[in-house]
Amino acid sequence: MTNFIPIFPLSIVVYPGEELNLHIFEPRYKQLITDIHQNKKPFGIPAVIDNKMNEIGTLVELLEITKLYDNGEMDIKTKGTTVFRMLEMVKDIPDKLYSGAIVTYPENKGKGNRDLMEKVIAGIRQLHAILKIKKDFNRPETDLWSYEVAHHAGLSLAEEYELLGLFHELQREEYLKQHLQKVLPVVSEMESLKEKIKLNGHFKNLSGFDI
Repeated sequence: MTNFIPIFPLSIVVYPGEELNLHIFEPRYKQLITDIHQNKKPFGIPAVIDNKMNEIGTLVELLEITKLYDNGEMDIKTKGTTVFRMLEMVKDIPDKLYSGAIVTYPENKGKGNRDLMEKVIAGIRQLHAILKIKKDFNRPETDLWSYEVAHHAGLSLAEEYELLGLFHELQREEYLKQHLQKVLPVVSEMESLKEKIKLNGHFKNLSGFDI
């Protein structure tokens, strides 16, 4: 399926199912949100990385305008629904300040592997423990899949975008597993180094080496 959507480019990656709160203050996007609220239509968030708008993004539905300010600014709640690929940008729309795009929706199916997903979640828990981060997911771990944990795996923005461009759950799980296998030893070493630095200058209680 191919259609036209208004777009709101942002330097973030939004995943299907993700809830996102935004403060809208630019005139063009105040107009965009007003329009989609009236028309009950979704809009797209293409990912901007290194000041470049990328072709893959996520269709987002407006859940609620939680606050409307006197100057027209607003706080909104949104939710990601579907990954899209931008075929053509429509920079100028008659009587509109915002831009749009002709998009298509890649097939995004395929079941994941529960055992692999559990390894990914265990790796994320280990990462959080090393970094002393307390993070609770909103659903039981047995119900979690790649999109729901990706933001918690320590990916860079570019890596989050790479994950968004994978259209099979098993591919995404494997991507996260490989990322964690790469980053966990590095983070562990960094934490060990931090502890060594903290000890510098203090009296050390060490056993002598028995020759």
